[in-house]
Amino acid sequence: MKAKEHVQSRTASITLRDWIQDFELLVKFRLSTFVVFSSLAAYGIAAGSEIRLVPFLVLMAGGFLITFAANILNEILEADYDRMMERTSNRPLAAKRWSPSSALVIAGIFSLFGIILLALLNPLTSFLGTLSLVTYAFLYTPLKRYSPVSVIVGAIPGALPVLIGMIAHDGVVTTGALFLFAIQFIWQFPHFWSIGFLSYDQYKHAGYKLLPEDDGQIDRRLGTQTLVYTCLLIPVIAIGFIMQLISIWGAIGLVLVSSYFIWRAWVFYRRFDKASARALMFSSFIFLPLALLVLWWGIQ
Repeated sequence: MKAKEHVQSRTASITLRDWIQDFELLVKFRLSTFVVFSSLAAYGIAAGSEIRLVPFLVLMAGGFLITFAANILNEILEADYDRMMERTSNRPLAAKRWSPSSALVIAGIFSLFGIILLALLNPLTSFLGTLSLVTYAFLYTPLKRYSPVSVIVGAIPGALPVLIGMIAHDGVVTTGALFLFAIQFIWQFPHFWSIGFLSYDQYKHAGYKLLPEDDGQIDRRLGTQTLVYTCLLIPVIAIGFIMQLISIWGAIGLVLVSSYFIWRAWVFYRRFDKASARALMFSSFIFLPLALLVLWWGIQ
């Protein structure tokens, strides 16, 4: 009897663990955490040393719910395509471990409560959170199957978290908020192009048209585009300094952080292979958190 109870208990615990793992895949938990971090960092930049705990926690909760909902809707719409890619075939909807209807209900609940929580901060924050969800799920997601322009469209909701974080504190769109938006908007391109390069064959097999092509292969000019977009960080930083949005030390810190990112983009431009794309991708993961931390320290 005890052995039977032990087996049942172990089975139940495994089932719970599997459910948690599936939920993490459904909401893309690591990506969601990265997104919410950028929003909270932007709030901290706006607040300086006067961070208020309750608004900070409301922003965090609302940010997670909105991001979770957007990612769930993305997986609902792409389940058939995810099934065709090795990298995404184990997602719960693609693997048919979850039903689209149950996922849709969860996405609806998360959307509703996320929008309400952000509205407690101010109406503009809630509006931008809703805009981010809609553009990601219903513009960027379907457009991926038709044109590389989808990367530009996707960069908008990808950069909105920092705008949302700043406005959550300030209540209005400031030049500082637009400065942060510009940095994160530019960051999207080398970040996503490096990922797209690494998974090009899988994306192509699933019917996605995310990268420019030439004779059925990735257009070599993608390397040039990646380098040019990454280098745009320098004039944006210069504008921020000239407009007195960041201190001299903040500008120097940003240039130093950007230099490594630009160097990786240069190597990708010269070599145009998976090794350089992978290094660029990892440098993009390093760049954004460091840039936000530098800005938190070096904002005027």
